[in-house]
Amino acid sequence: MYKSWWKILASVLVLYSVIGGFLMDVPHLPILHESIRNLYFHVPMWFTMIILYLVSVIYSIKYLGSADEKHDLISVEFVNAGVIFGFFGLITGMIWANFTWGEPWPNDPKLNSAAISTLMYMAYLVLRNSLEEEQKRARISAIYNIFAFPVMIVLLFVLPRLTDSLHPGNGGNPGFGGYDLDNHMRLVFYPACLGWILIGVWIATLRYRIRIIENKQLAE
Repeated sequence: MYKSWWKILASVLVLYSVIGGFLMDVPHLPILHESIRNLYFHVPMWFTMIILYLVSVIYSIKYLGSADEKHDLISVEFVNAGVIFGFFGLITGMIWANFTWGEPWPNDPKLNSAAISTLMYMAYLVLRNSLEEEQKRARISAIYNIFAFPVMIVLLFVLPRLTDSLHPGNGGNPGFGGYDLDNHMRLVFYPACLGWILIGVWIATLRYRIRIIENKQLAE
């Protein structure tokens, strides 16, 4: 049980954030209205995705230094989990945009950058599946992964700030924390971020363990 404390914590935090996200008070703001509750779901998806990709990059670097197959498997499974949360981020963002901006996909730099980032990591998975030789596949995908992460950071956090953007915190718009993330929202938002990050790590580790079992069965 003591080894699973963080999984229990993740489940409790996500359950709390879902219940609190729908029931606790939120600021009554023009345009956003009740849709501001999506902050508890949309933003944690992106935070979780970035953390998962960061862990993947770390293990890609470890693989290049050690050639340990386990490091390669951890890296790819964290990308797999990260892509899932990336799609969740896109979907929740489209729902939010439809209510606040009038359409699910306006021509916004941050939205387009998010789509490009997701496609970039989808290309990583396609690249891995196109290579048959294991060591070659692991080396090439590790190098790709190491370069993809900083490009993703630039796409999501640098380029949108250099031009006009509908997103808070970009294009001269103030971030949520600067004008409307009150104490009531913080009580839900921060646990939601931590909870979903832990859930993401849990999913990635489960996928890694499954992959280890599959490789052992193939070797027998």
